[in-house]
Amino acid sequence: MDLDAIAHNIRILREHAGNAGLMAVVKADGYNHGGAAVAAAALAAGAREIGVTTIAEALQLRRAGIAAPILCWLNTPEVDYRSAIEANIEIGVPSTTHLLAIAAAASAIGKPATIAIKVDTGLNRNGASPEEYPLLLDELIRLTREGTVRLRTIFSHLAHADEPGNPVLDSQRQRFLDAIATAQARGLEPEVVHLANSAATLTRPDLHFDLVRPGIAVYGLTPIPELGTFGLIPAMTVRTRVALVKEVAAGEGVSYGHGWIAPRDTVVALLPAGYADGIPRALGGKFDVLLGGVRRPGIGRVCMDQVVVDLGPDGGGVREGDHAVFFGNGRRGEPVAQDWADPLGTIHYEVVTGLRGRIMKRYIGGG
Repeated sequence: MDLDAIAHNIRILREHAGNAGLMAVVKADGYNHGGAAVAAAALAAGAREIGVTTIAEALQLRRAGIAAPILCWLNTPEVDYRSAIEANIEIGVPSTTHLLAIAAAASAIGKPATIAIKVDTGLNRNGASPEEYPLLLDELIRLTREGTVRLRTIFSHLAHADEPGNPVLDSQRQRFLDAIATAQARGLEPEVVHLANSAATLTRPDLHFDLVRPGIAVYGLTPIPELGTFGLIPAMTVRTRVALVKEVAAGEGVSYGHGWIAPRDTVVALLPAGYADGIPRALGGKFDVLLGGVRRPGIGRVCMDQVVVDLGPDGGGVREGDHAVFFGNGRRGEPVAQDWADPLGTIHYEVVTGLRGRIMKRYIGGG
């Protein structure tokens, strides 16, 4: 994981954000890049706040020494809100039920909870619905007067941000403005409002408001591949070492089911990583690796622990112990995460977050 790439991406996103602050989203262990390391690098590069999904993620960052404001926004009503309040975590509130649970925890420890009302403006996923929102505001007014909770934020999320010209974005913007105005008309004044994710940060300045909230772009992966990279640098490189080099005769099959038959005498390399490590089985025969300075095709099935790569008749000078790169930032000619996403019919988010098992993280850069 290249922390200098994280810092570079934060600087690009800050330029696009203009006068808005920047919240770096490091949910899911920093999109599998390492939440604490990414948060520290992002803050050092100018991010103002950190966003995560759960209270557990937020507390993990606090234990790692992250002192900046942290927002978490997806919790069940039964979680331990006390620990979040004690750690000064801002808590997302999508319903009256959640608000009452948070208030009960705040009353129990004698400390007000800082909350962020999440409004559903059309994604129809997490967030207060149009029917729920007035009821939520009623309770919020009461609890604010009691001093049990403090409203800091109103925020929402976009459904079509990867299509910058989609009219639903304009509709969501107006609904967001209406929700803010409704709260203000009832005497509730948020300190901060935010709506923009990575794609909107890069393409829709009218959606920036007080903060932008990029996720995938922090890690150098473009949220709109058809519009290019926006100058972002992927931070993750996935590599392994060659476990075995061997000759395979023409007509011999390779790996389970012999889905690949050697068309001529050749040399193959065995790489010790497979679907238990997050290399999808469906990727068999559809990926390359950079090995010996050349992109070489994976052949046969992806197995639980290993894949096989064709080196050609002369073996290309590859030896056991050499490094093979599954994907990286592309600057050395290696594949990028999108090269896995395309044949799998998915997005690079799933590629980078899906790596697991015996894969270990190592950091470079970042001082």
